Amino acid sequence: MAKIKITQIKSGIDRSERQKLTLKALGLNKMNSSKEVEATPQILGMVEKVHHLVKVEALA
Repeated sequence: MAKIKITQIKSGIDRSERQKLTLKALGLNKMNSSKEVEATPQILGMVEKVHHLVKVEALA
């Protein structure tokens, strides 16, 4: 399975509770924090819900 790097680029402040919880589930809790995760369908679905708050990079 491919790995992706997810970086939070915008704040979760003034966002819906659902989006805040999605960021927390992805392991992102501060601005510019990054996490390397497997690109499973579940993770990709969570990333799609907060795509405007994160940057996604594919890892080799």
